[in-house]
Amino acid sequence: MKLAFLMAPAALLFAAAPPATNVQFTDVTAAAGIKFKHNAGKAGKKYLPETLGSGCAFFDYNNDNWPDIILVNGKNWGPGPRKSYPALYKNNKNGTFTEVTQEAGLMIEMQGMGVAAGDYDNDGNIDLYITAMEGDRLFRNLGNGKFADTTKAAGIANIDFATSAAWLDYDRDGKLDLFVANYVKWTQAGDLWCSLDGQTKSYCTPESYKGTSSKLYRNLGGGKFEDASKKAGVADPTSKSLGIAILDIDGNGYPDIFVANDTQPNKLYKNNGNGTFSDVAVAAGVAFGEDGTARGAMGVDSADYDRSGRAHLLVGNFSNQMLGLYHNEGTGLFVDEAPANNIGRISLLYLAFGVFFWDYDNDGYLDIYVANGHIEEEISRVQPRVKYAQNPLLFRNLGNRKFDHVNAKVGAAINRAIVARGAAYADFDRDGDLDLLMSTNAGPAYLYRNDGGNQNNWVRIQTKGTKSNRDGFGAVVRVKSAGGQQWLAVRSGSSYCSQSDRVLTFGLAKDKKVDAIEVIWPSGEKQNLPAVDVNKTYLVEEGAKAAVAVP
Repeated sequence: MKLAFLMAPAALLFAAAPPATNVQFTDVTAAAGIKFKHNAGKAGKKYLPETLGSGCAFFDYNNDNWPDIILVNGKNWGPGPRKSYPALYKNNKNGTFTEVTQEAGLMIEMQGMGVAAGDYDNDGNIDLYITAMEGDRLFRNLGNGKFADTTKAAGIANIDFATSAAWLDYDRDGKLDLFVANYVKWTQAGDLWCSLDGQTKSYCTPESYKGTSSKLYRNLGGGKFEDASKKAGVADPTSKSLGIAILDIDGNGYPDIFVANDTQPNKLYKNNGNGTFSDVAVAAGVAFGEDGTARGAMGVDSADYDRSGRAHLLVGNFSNQMLGLYHNEGTGLFVDEAPANNIGRISLLYLAFGVFFWDYDNDGYLDIYVANGHIEEEISRVQPRVKYAQNPLLFRNLGNRKFDHVNAKVGAAINRAIVARGAAYADFDRDGDLDLLMSTNAGPAYLYRNDGGNQNNWVRIQTKGTKSNRDGFGAVVRVKSAGGQQWLAVRSGSSYCSQSDRVLTFGLAKDKKVDAIEVIWPSGEKQNLPAVDVNKTYLVEEGAKAAVAVP
């Protein structure tokens, strides 16, 4: 099934974005009731996992159409002064959140890393997968505000150094499968001694450790999974994986997988449509940096930032390596546009973890957000221009494949230097513009409210599969309005160890209506829906004749 409809008219490929709006981001963490501090387990031992931090996610765990928050936490490596748990925050629908971790049955100590939310059993309740050093956990949402640990019963046994995870239906059978990124072979007992100055211990880089295979779990139904990594062709023991993006590189309807590797070549697993994948990263030009060496890739995202109709890639890399902005040429080849763009120059000294495309000002053009922070507290001793705590980067899409660095224009709150790791977005207050959540390593989480972006119009689309998986992961949604056509894919994963709200937000600038909505579902069904009003959220159910406004 070729998604030829994605190709945009040539006139739209070079259009300039509308004028900027007066968006300001306000730190509402305390006012919203978010009281969380990540425990990296630091006790002077300089263990490798202490550097990586953990992720965060927006998801609607109680089906009230308001995005809730999950923050993943670590724990002490040995006896310590306090216990630490992940934190689940329920959205109170008034700009505030209430922590419900204990009531939800999630108050479990784990050396947590990443999180992915998806309805793996198609019962209408969003489940959670949390990656952790001592073994990942699958939590089934019982639908009554509680979760149950079903890891063992599901047949999942990933006890590697797991990082990011993402749900996808790679075989398009209507059931969500799971891809889990694994990093390196590391144990507390086998921790190595490394040094920046030859005298004191510092954190080792991943070159010091052997790689390990990531995992692909195929959903068998009935709450059971099988490890399909080897037979699917994605079990590569040399990988050192930190980020995952699900995308369709050639528009054939089968989800492909990009894996960001740290000091090893990135992987681009092309779905062969028969339950197997082929790694085409080298041929596609995304395995290495421009100089032909593997970079320190962290987080990743995919979207159509230039309205070309194709899925492009954004990759966060180590400091002194700049971001990767890979443009999908439509020929199987990607070209990194960052070196010829101000994005490359500005990002060079930053260490990027969480990265994503989003339309923060609702002008219809996807912007870029980058959450930064180094891994070594003493890095300035050996590289004075590189800092441990770093400010995020926000690039506004100007159209014409150009971006403007707009940190100075969106408020002081978002510009503070922090040791950021995970990042996710959602419209948590349902005013039509996208808000921001960030986790930090051994520090607090931050919630930023987007104030001002809804000067532009918007429409939000929530998908509900029937023949396809219930979440609609893998569905491609296109909206048409006076300003042209846009498309987004419903996806899990992306960023770093995090997941954004699965409800799609389309910025419409000053367009006063949506002329049409088109959805291509993983089942192959093509759905054309009539015009809808702007500034509303709509539920699109597979097979329905019209979109339904969400109250």
